[in-house]
Amino acid sequence: MQQQPMKGQESGSRGKAEVGGVSPSHPQSPPSPPSPLPIFLFPSELVFYSDQRSSHRRVLTLYNPYTFTIRFKMLCTAPSLYSVVEAEGSVRAKSCVDLVVRHQDVSPRHWGRRDRFRLEVSGGGQGGKREVWAELRGGEATSQNRPTSPLRLPTPSLTPLPCFTAPHKVRRLSQFAVSVVMGVVCVAFLMLPLHSEPNSLVPSYAHVTVTQKLVCAYVLGLLTMVFLR
Repeated sequence: MQQQPMKGQESGSRGKAEVGGVSPSHPQSPPSPPSPLPIFLFPSELVFYSDQRSSHRRVLTLYNPYTFTIRFKMLCTAPSLYSVVEAEGSVRAKSCVDLVVRHQDVSPRHWGRRDRFRLEVSGGGQGGKREVWAELRGGEATSQNRPTSPLRLPTPSLTPLPCFTAPHKVRRLSQFAVSVVMGVVCVAFLMLPLHSEPNSLVPSYAHVTVTQKLVCAYVLGLLTMVFLR
């Protein structure tokens, strides 16, 4: 199945792109492919349970740790079975966005079905992609049927998902939560003793280097500037 770009609304406005033919006077070398860009997307697998209504809605969190804005687009092998809030958009530097995935049909004929999502990301002259498996199971979640490592299945074709715009308030709350967690981790690292400092209260493997403390201090300073804006 041929993949086509997805149409949708982003930030309350609709854009239209027009492509025209150009006859160059001299041959041009093809552009070099973008280098792989690491993608921070969590979790790595989505599991839905037919009898557990709360599990019909799952959240994928995309984090952008870079100093530039990244753009993303979500594709799926079964777009008619899922809806994704903001399946195409952008994430500012040092921010994150929640992609809410809803299963639209949990009837028994789909039990045991596994579908594949692909997140394509580009930014800073680079690009990358990340795949996430989704499975529908009958019954409710228990300690015995919780997600395990995904199976290797034949690769079906991917299709763009319908696009919905996520509420701005939800995105800001997610960004605030990630910033708070990163701040707490940095403060904890700064409180640990250095390798050159003997300390009987802290095990030797918990000692840190000066470089690690400098990195934590730098990140903490960036977070402080964001909060004070």
